Amino acid sequence: MQVDIQHRPAYALAVVGLGPSEAFHSEAGAMVSMSPGMRIETEVKGGLIQALKRSMLGGETFFINTYRAPAEGGEITLAPPLPGDMAAREMRDETLMVQSGSYVASSEGIAVDTKWSGAQTFFAREGLIMLKCSGSGTLVFSSYGAIHEMELGAGQSHTVDTGHLVAFTEGMGFEVKTIAGAKSTLFSGEGLVVNLTGPGKVFIQTRSDDAFLSWLIPRLPDKSSK
Repeated sequence: MQVDIQHRPAYALAVVGLGPSEAFHSEAGAMVSMSPGMRIETEVKGGLIQALKRSMLGGETFFINTYRAPAEGGEITLAPPLPGDMAAREMRDETLMVQSGSYVASSEGIAVDTKWSGAQTFFAREGLIMLKCSGSGTLVFSSYGAIHEMELGAGQSHTVDTGHLVAFTEGMGFEVKTIAGAKSTLFSGEGLVVNLTGPGKVFIQTRSDDAFLSWLIPRLPDKSSK
């Protein structure tokens, strides 16, 4: 399997090359195009309860599409609903916490779950719930705006606006709190940030969809005035 991210960072497209009979899972609606002979299976991934958790708590779709290549292999292209960047991370028996809505696709060796002991901390910002992506294989996630990756050393900390957090490696210290004077966004309350402490990797997005909505909605025409 090979994943090539093209047209970064504004309108990223994941081009996935699959070997003979190889399979790849994706969010419903992520497929842009595919080569002939690809088989598509739509299923409730992990059973009904697991799918409900992923949909209701994680903000992901209820159904997962599995694309399986024919004997000669195949290709599929994927994209998220919002303009922005994508990243393909090769995971080796590790776990990455991914913001709900940023998960796009993964290979068969990656398990996606909302079961995480720190999840309740992120309920402070409605919609910011982290998915636990574990295992070995390829994980594809997206952002609104470009993806900026940081490596934090042991004991090193960094503060990220919750509207800009995309993912971080499991085991990092974290604390969600308010910060005086920070901008107010439409859904996240007033100035919520997360303090992350290394060692580990942090992925942030250069734009916030909440901030964009807070800018856009007041400018929309008022139907009641017509």
